Amino acid sequence: MTEAILLVGGKGTRLRPLTVHTPKPMVRAAGVPFLTHQLARARAAGVEHIVLATSYLAEVFEPHFGDGSALGLHLEYVTEEEPLGTGGAIRNVASRLHSGPDEPVLIFNGDILTGLDIRALVDTHESTGADVSLHLTKVSDPRAYGLVPTDETGRVLAFLEKPQTPEEIVTDQINAGAYVFRRSVIDAIPAGRPVSVERETFPQLLAAGAHLQGMVDSTYWLDLGTPAAFVRGSADLVLGRAPSPAVPGRCGDRLVLPTAQVAPDAKLTGGTVVGEGAFVAEGARVFGSTILPGAVIEPGAVITDSLIGTRARVGTRSVLTGTVIGDGAVIGPDNELREGARVWCDARIPAGAVRFSSDQ
Repeated sequence: MTEAILLVGGKGTRLRPLTVHTPKPMVRAAGVPFLTHQLARARAAGVEHIVLATSYLAEVFEPHFGDGSALGLHLEYVTEEEPLGTGGAIRNVASRLHSGPDEPVLIFNGDILTGLDIRALVDTHESTGADVSLHLTKVSDPRAYGLVPTDETGRVLAFLEKPQTPEEIVTDQINAGAYVFRRSVIDAIPAGRPVSVERETFPQLLAAGAHLQGMVDSTYWLDLGTPAAFVRGSADLVLGRAPSPAVPGRCGDRLVLPTAQVAPDAKLTGGTVVGEGAFVAEGARVFGSTILPGAVIEPGAVITDSLIGTRARVGTRSVLTGTVIGDGAVIGPDNELREGARVWCDARIPAGAVRFSSDQ
């Protein structure tokens, strides 16, 4: 297997305001665009040619990655003019593939951080003679996901979308968003219209007697669809809990990028990242958070499990927990923002304007 399709067309609405100016796969995790980690892991598994299926803010990708040669890859870009769903996006890039009808093509989503053994998935696909092979992972609460029960040999029996009642939860195995397709299966997907692989392609293949194989790999797996998950994923990359050859430095408690400035008595822990040109002032404490390039953290600020956008500013003594601050926003001194707060790009919160605790 030498080629893959990477689905990077989503709008990332659950991640706003992070995705107002930046497509989700280009938001920085552990110091580099998240997509960099996926490309590097694919290359490490032997993939050489990757077609990126783009849509939202499609113009951002190619200027950053170019032809992929810096990563040892050959990259191509195909833009959807109208959203086509997962299956439609896959079909839309089929003309750029080089594989023969029976050869495997790796397909993965641009918002999943995983330790999946890519080679093992391909080997499973080839050894079982499957038409499609799916990476499955086990979760404690599968209600938000599509369930994929299999028989004792790993052959897929059904696709059950987001069950709600206890009777519907027949397995803890879910579709983890990485596949290997036989090339001829891709060519059979209807062209020019939206298609969901989960709701249309896979069930139709099963009904037609095709061989769909599941491989359970329960190493690290995280859907980065929410701000809290994205911040956690970035921290896990820095801490070494999630594997990536693209982390720009040694794994540890913190990652400070070149040209960032951190005061000697500032405390950075929990997988915190400080991006290029950012400044963390004296007495600031930052735990498990991402400080994007050019942001400023003023003296005595305390930031936990949060993401501070590009060129944003957090004022003196402000306390942020589980929050997202958009690009260019300014949080004045002595504010307190708690879990779930999102401050939009370029917004300004005056000094002492928002609090949860008393004045004492």
